[in-house]
Amino acid sequence: MPTAIAVTSADLALPPLDERTMPATVLEDIADRPLDQALTQLQHLIDQHGHVIVVCAGSVSAAVRRRLHTVRSLLETDRVALFEPPLPPLGLAVLARQLRQLASCDLGPGVLASAGRLLVHYLHCGALLGSVARLDRVPVDLTSHARSWVPGSRFAVLAHPEPRLVRLGPDTTLPGPEFGTWMLVAKGQMPADWVTATLAPAWNVLGLRETPLPADSADWWGTGKLTEFCAFLPDLSVLYQLVTSVRRARCHWCGIDVIGDRCVFCSATPPDSGERPRHARELPEGRRPAAPHRSLTT
Repeated sequence: MPTAIAVTSADLALPPLDERTMPATVLEDIADRPLDQALTQLQHLIDQHGHVIVVCAGSVSAAVRRRLHTVRSLLETDRVALFEPPLPPLGLAVLARQLRQLASCDLGPGVLASAGRLLVHYLHCGALLGSVARLDRVPVDLTSHARSWVPGSRFAVLAHPEPRLVRLGPDTTLPGPEFGTWMLVAKGQMPADWVTATLAPAWNVLGLRETPLPADSADWWGTGKLTEFCAFLPDLSVLYQLVTSVRRARCHWCGIDVIGDRCVFCSATPPDSGERPRHARELPEGRRPAAPHRSLTT
């Protein structure tokens, strides 16, 4: 049975890219509902799917985070993984959808949960902002902060994989992926023309789609005057080959197969074998991400 992918808000449940993409379970208002209802919902998912991966936004309230840990503890189970990657809201939604794509494949729950830590390295997330005065997720120098108060100022910001902030000008661009991607654009109170007409061609994106702006984006970026974007790998076969090309190990505590140096379900670290995880082999010509592979350590 496929592993369930749950998200903490409806904004993180993007429409599927194809008929194989598994639906997301939305844990809507989990901190506001009675505890027994939250317990029943998670227990039902475990009974149906065996394991549950909860993709949690970093900007989620402390009450939601406490409720998730409380429910997991009361269920006394290692079958619920809480995954909280440091991504902007749109990037997090894209990653959750990639996990939903992979959930339809023959991947064990431990491998699927660990895959999120690998795939995050192939996302390029940023935004076009009208102000960086309240931006605290990306380093902002004093000059950029002062320019935020100049009417009409716009800033191009890359939050992941490497933070970058530049004031928008005629020739402004941002470092992008060195492999073929699609781009998802979420327009807020800032025109998306630079993103769609300048940045997307500069990044050689293969496809461009729009989606509503996540509700948490304004808080994450510190302003409602923004357009958020994320470049990603859309092809399920590429995602699958990336994940299956990494060496697997059996968790010595809960017994499931994992990739990387830690089981996402029980948090156990495998005994040191003197070997590091083997990263992805070459993909077919024209589809291999050229970005450097990184450690799966979180």
